[in-house]
Amino acid sequence: MRTQSTRSAKASEITNGWIVVDAEGVVVGRLASFIALRLRGKHRADFTPHADTGDHVVVINAEKVALTGKKMTDKIYYRHTGHPGGIKERVAGKVLAGKHPERVLEKAVERMMPKESPLARKQLAKLRVYGGSEHPHAAQNPVTIDFKSKNRKNSRIG
Repeated sequence: MRTQSTRSAKASEITNGWIVVDAEGVVVGRLASFIALRLRGKHRADFTPHADTGDHVVVINAEKVALTGKKMTDKIYYRHTGHPGGIKERVAGKVLAGKHPERVLEKAVERMMPKESPLARKQLAKLRVYGGSEHPHAAQNPVTIDFKSKNRKNSRIG
């Protein structure tokens, strides 16, 4: 007689892979949802919600991502200094043109991950975003994924 049971992955059985994604000309939201899926491990058959089954994700060329519509001028990132009246805002175009353009993609992925849990913080720590085309993770033998060619909507020209 067969029993129906769900098999949970144990931490000792999980092997986390490494992937590299080139973000040049790719739409931010589509790339962020793909990265969040890979970080959580939902692409795997042995996905377990309470275990870290996701891959390490390295993103290169994050300064060359594309935003659709009028998001370059209309999308606003807010932060608070902690003092009364200390709310600050920056437009997405200025963040991309600034000192740390990779923060646009980091924030998009962070907001697609589960909120406020030690597991989500552990999974988000496996994301490495670089503005240029160089990364120091060649020793991990990452697999390059051509995200741009998976769907014609993934890239934006202009």
